[in-house]
Amino acid sequence: MPFNKIYFILLFTCLLAGCHNDQREEQLVQREQALIDKEKKFAMKEADYYALLKMRDSLLTKKDKDSVVIQQWPEKVAGLWNARSVCRESNCSEYIIGDQRANVWEFISDSTGLHTRVFDKDNKLVRVYNARFDSTSINLQFLSDSLASKNINLTIDLSAVSPELIKGTQTIKADQSCTAKFSIELTRSTNR
Repeated sequence: MPFNKIYFILLFTCLLAGCHNDQREEQLVQREQALIDKEKKFAMKEADYYALLKMRDSLLTKKDKDSVVIQQWPEKVAGLWNARSVCRESNCSEYIIGDQRANVWEFISDSTGLHTRVFDKDNKLVRVYNARFDSTSINLQFLSDSLASKNINLTIDLSAVSPELIKGTQTIKADQSCTAKFSIELTRSTNR
């Protein structure tokens, strides 16, 4: 009889330990996800920091205020736009054909050049693109920095530009192993 009690106590202890390990594993997964989220927020702040350093350095190199030439977006482009993108081609696991995304874009300029800021639905800054503009098209470029966990190259070509509608394509290359293409349509935001 005492042997059965000891056996039962050992079995019960093992079951409790197994349950405790599952809880610990779940806590570790939650902590890991929180750490990933913090790393993403830090990467965004770091990108802003380096953009500010670049702007400061460019301002310090200008000796004469009259020599500072700030590029400007034309009136038909400058300001806020509502963006909708749809995945058209993909060999990436993160992007599925038919995926749709919506966000807000702001075309801005400063002493470092032309830029486009992208905000999510919560009005949080997602990304800042460097921009080039000629009379017929807009080209946007974003490269992840060397500290990013993924090497991402984003290029956007907007060739149909009018005061109320802009259309084009976005190409995403991730870690040189996959490519996704999106069609993009921007409509002028009423919240100018």
